[in-house]
Amino acid sequence: MTYEEYLDEVTTLLTENHDLTESAAIKCVVRAQAADYFVPHDDNPELRTVANAVKDAEALYEQRVAAAAASRGKPGRGKH
Repeated sequence: MTYEEYLDEVTTLLTENHDLTESAAIKCVVRAQAADYFVPHDDNPELRTVANAVKDAEALYEQRVAAAAASRGKPGRGKH
């Protein structure tokens, strides 16, 4: 899949698997892009698979939860 299709897949998975609004999922993906999270995917088309999109959506969601918890002064739900 193309880089843009990959980002769309990650966004879709965030909305479907984590009940985020489309707007919230897009913001999550855009923030990750701004932080260069997806640079390897842009450089290497072999990374743009549905399986990796699932992993990336989970990782981004966990980062989002941890950041929200940190802003409230509570530990996140991340994997230990």
